[in-house]
Amino acid sequence: MNFIDRSVKYSVLLAGAGAFGLAMVVGAAAYDGTNCKAPGNCWEPKPGYPEKVAGSKYDPKHDPKEVNKQAESIKGMEARNAQRVEYFKKTGKFVYDVSKIPSAN
Repeated sequence: MNFIDRSVKYSVLLAGAGAFGLAMVVGAAAYDGTNCKAPGNCWEPKPGYPEKVAGSKYDPKHDPKEVNKQAESIKGMEARNAQRVEYFKKTGKFVYDVSKIPSAN
């Protein structure tokens, strides 16, 4: 009796998994929801969104000083990395904290 119970459970589990898998495949293939201009180019604006964003109410109007903050931080990072590499080439020791490099003080 135990063997029959296990085989029934196994067959019900297998049938359920098969039905679930079939439902997922059919659901995914039924509707993709996009009209793509090219493969991977499927963005569509909502109705009322302007063709050109600049000058419209959707234009973020970024402050140039705020935009330059990242460029300035990258320049500082590159300068610190140059100091680390120079010290490593001289001594063979890598020091992460630039303030601990003797030539940086």
